[in-house]
Amino acid sequence: MQIIQITDPHLYGSASGRLRGVETGSSFRAALEDAIAQVPDYEAMLVTGDLVQDDKSGYLRFRSYFGGIKKPVLCIPGNHDEPEVMRKELAGAPFEICGTHILGDWAFVMLDSYDPGHVGGRLTKNELARLEASLHYSPKHAMVCLHHHPVPMGSRWLDSVGLAEAQDFWRVIDSHKNVRAVVWGHVHQAFEGNRGDVRLFATPSTGAQFVPMSDRYAVDSRPPAYRSFELHADGRIESRVHWVQSAQLRLTAS
Repeated sequence: MQIIQITDPHLYGSASGRLRGVETGSSFRAALEDAIAQVPDYEAMLVTGDLVQDDKSGYLRFRSYFGGIKKPVLCIPGNHDEPEVMRKELAGAPFEICGTHILGDWAFVMLDSYDPGHVGGRLTKNELARLEASLHYSPKHAMVCLHHHPVPMGSRWLDSVGLAEAQDFWRVIDSHKNVRAVVWGHVHQAFEGNRGDVRLFATPSTGAQFVPMSDRYAVDSRPPAYRSFELHADGRIESRVHWVQSAQLRLTAS
């Protein structure tokens, strides 16, 4: 089973909206089109937060890019989103907001780590309880998805805005042996790691990236990207990051 993850598009209502030198609508469209072309047999698409850049009209633009898509688009809010507006504007197929989506032997648990008024994230007691219940009743394998990073990224400024009280999150994860992976956005860079038998994945933005391992905020020169997963019935995971090399995008970002 193949899954696509796209994250942090930071869309505006205007097609010409730019963030960190990138026209985010154009870069998102290019990444989305490349993903569908490269992984045409995908079963679902994960969108792990910051769909918009503090602009609720950006949800209409986000919706417009999925006009012909019939497969599930599983979305969670990030710190630049407005969760209630997001749920209203993306109500109905193909979109699903948070919740748990089952595909075969796999459950995709979509968590809301949005913390009002903060750049960093937090999981409420109710959200942690939902995670516990979802994992208890899920099939063989589970992929847990959230916006904020629950492990240090080795970047002082970025790690100050990760998931608060992450130990509560890991306490739940560690008590369920069916968790195969934890996946997030927010960090605008690629990362792979392990926590015991659990695979850890962060995915670059469909817009601009952050310089990894930097103590100070710094924008990288790498292009937009997305990630693909191949999930096996025995719980194995194969994954790769796809960088969208485009002369037009490089020019836009310059």
